[in-house]
Amino acid sequence: MAVYTEVPDDALDAFVGQYDIGDVVSCKGIAEGVENSNYLLQTERGAYILTLYEKRVDPGDLPFFLGLMNHLAARGLACPTPIAGRDGETLRSLCDRPAAIVSFLSGVWHGRPRPDHCAALGEAMAEMHLKGADFSIRRPNSLSVKGWRPLFDSIRDRANEITPDLTPVVEAELDYLDTHWPVDLPVGLIHADLFPDNVFFLGGRSESTPERVSGLIDFYFACTDLLAYDIAICLNAWCFEADGAFNATKARYLLGGYRRLRPLSDSELAALPVLARGAAMRFLLTRSYDWLNTPAGALVKRKDPMEYLHKLRFHQNIAGPGGYGIE
Repeated sequence: MAVYTEVPDDALDAFVGQYDIGDVVSCKGIAEGVENSNYLLQTERGAYILTLYEKRVDPGDLPFFLGLMNHLAARGLACPTPIAGRDGETLRSLCDRPAAIVSFLSGVWHGRPRPDHCAALGEAMAEMHLKGADFSIRRPNSLSVKGWRPLFDSIRDRANEITPDLTPVVEAELDYLDTHWPVDLPVGLIHADLFPDNVFFLGGRSESTPERVSGLIDFYFACTDLLAYDIAICLNAWCFEADGAFNATKARYLLGGYRRLRPLSDSELAALPVLARGAAMRFLLTRSYDWLNTPAGALVKRKDPMEYLHKLRFHQNIAGPGGYGIE
């Protein structure tokens, strides 16, 4: 989430007036994230999230995203529900941007998740995979292996501004991933962006009374891809410590929570190192692009690409799932 587009008060009032949610009480920009403009909207009826979809989001994908959230919420997954206006539509326009309002979910996210948080995340991810299995719309993952080289080509001339010799490192890794990327693993609906700030928790505050996942949010990278790739993204996002060390205990808890609901095949486990390398490459490239192209003055926190270069180098030295502490 972020804020790129400012919304004038009169435009906001007219927009919200198309819904049966009461008058605007307050509207505050949310700085986390990088893709869209997001606001915490408080009305007389309660709290909501207002999202303006920015130019990097294909408007043609929005029926997939909004339909998916409706589908998952209807099946009992804790996720935002798009709010329909009086005309029954969930998607409309605000400040020349496609825009929607979704329900607000209570909870907190943890910048330093514990192993029990990782276990709860794994279980919630498996639940999402299972409940999304019958979602009828498919969306190819534009940020998977076929999309990485064109993305890198768009920043190649400036890549070494991030760190010297980044270009040959990325080129060699892209060649490896092109050759070794798995193609015969189970495919389904994945979130593709389940970072800690997209997972909310409520409940206890200790290992003896673990918190429960109260919501998965920000489905705007969701797509149809290898289910185990979602796990690899989470190994990167949840299982490294602030000093860059990989925490194998967190990885075991994450995988254990996942497998309580959805067993993993031997092929999926064996593919985790290359999938984790691909996930590190994906975020190295998108963070590099944003680092070099974020507009001046945008209310958005740029994220350091070098974090994912470090993670990529770690995964390059892993030969099998045992390297992650996984039997």
